[in-house]
Amino acid sequence: MFQAELRKLPSVNKLLQTEELTRLTHQHGREIVVDAARTELDLARQQIMAGHPTPAPLLTEAITKRVAALTQPTLRPVINATGVIIHTNLGRALLSRRAQAAMVQAASAYSNLEYNLEAGSRGSRYVHAADLLCRLTGAEAALVVNNNASAVVLTLMALAQGRQVLISRSQLVEIGGGFRIPDIMAQSGAKLVEVGTTNRTYVRDYEQALDPAELGLILTVHHSNYQITGFTAQPSLAELADLAHRHQSLFMEDLGSGTLLDTAPFGLAHEPTIQESIAAGVDIVTASGDKLLGGPQAGLILGRADLIARLKKHPLTRAIRVDKTTLAALQATLFAYLENKATEEIPVWRMIAAESKTLARRARNWLNALRRECGSAEAALEIIDTISTVGGGSLPGQTLPTKALAISGPAIDDLAERLRRPEAAVLPVVARIEAERLVLDPRTVLPEQDQALVEATVHALARWG
Repeated sequence: MFQAELRKLPSVNKLLQTEELTRLTHQHGREIVVDAARTELDLARQQIMAGHPTPAPLLTEAITKRVAALTQPTLRPVINATGVIIHTNLGRALLSRRAQAAMVQAASAYSNLEYNLEAGSRGSRYVHAADLLCRLTGAEAALVVNNNASAVVLTLMALAQGRQVLISRSQLVEIGGGFRIPDIMAQSGAKLVEVGTTNRTYVRDYEQALDPAELGLILTVHHSNYQITGFTAQPSLAELADLAHRHQSLFMEDLGSGTLLDTAPFGLAHEPTIQESIAAGVDIVTASGDKLLGGPQAGLILGRADLIARLKKHPLTRAIRVDKTTLAALQATLFAYLENKATEEIPVWRMIAAESKTLARRARNWLNALRRECGSAEAALEIIDTISTVGGGSLPGQTLPTKALAISGPAIDDLAERLRRPEAAVLPVVARIEAERLVLDPRTVLPEQDQALVEATVHALARWG
């Protein structure tokens, strides 16, 4: 019986002659379709041996679905309705329209990336962002690498390899992905020297620990993603800069999620700015480009011109350099700051600055649209007062009040999954669950995504329950 059913299975060539698979071959290429056909035929044989033969029409349908899965990009746009502005898992900071256009332009034509048009000779790719960074921060010079972790590694390796690096115990941090300061120190060849205690560190702790003949630099790492509260003490930047310079050494600060704007006017705690660090006498400051700066993924290194010159000559610099599209996006982002348009243009700052009445109106529009489209019961949908967060290792413990749409009902996890995993034509929506309700926060949803969010939610509600 099995043999008779096996003989009924069409050959790969016969399958390829069908109208549907012929179309797929023209669209995606013969190799992909043949591979899918062979895989599905193997599965069909297994089904027959198990007593479950597969009709030929279903076989063609299965091949079509497999080809669709093989050719579907794994990196997809999603709607971030979590209320976490700099969401690391969802791509961190969104780029401004100006930055997006700059990236497209840089990718679409030749450019003077490393060519001096005035001199008619080779130039440096770093000038396209360095001058703007210096103007905005007061630094003497700047260098851009591919991310802040690279910036820290390069600086330690170039300026402190084989020498002491003094750091407070309270700053031996681990950030996402297992990036630990002690491990980075070891990889860079610097000699880690812990000073002070977990909660209180004084200038005298640094003085007692340093060896003038061995001291490479003093390092501080900003508490980007955690807080130490209560009985605490930490020297000021100016005090540590003075100590380092009295011993003819260097003072470095890793700001992590560096910012050029003061966060306090937006109802958040003050986040130290790059400008403040430079003004306090820090010799080298490192920060991210894709967090509170609101630009592309990049590591910013700013400080003394002689030190930046040393970093540029280090062999590691070429291995971690940025490409033309990153520099184009970063330059465009920095122009927004230079023109005092950051809160108008840069999505991170637009979201931070969003007013409660605007958020409430958008959430109410979503609710009304859902009731029109799917007639959800009054009790299932409501506008709630809740909170948004900055995220991305920035401003730990700080929140922003928001108005959001909450959906109640049984199996709320199932609704969240249906929003995340819709059919191909619908954008995935990532929400959060709070007090057994699914919450959609308009703060992190772009206004132009409102209709797409409603459509995705209608689609998920129709299949829920």
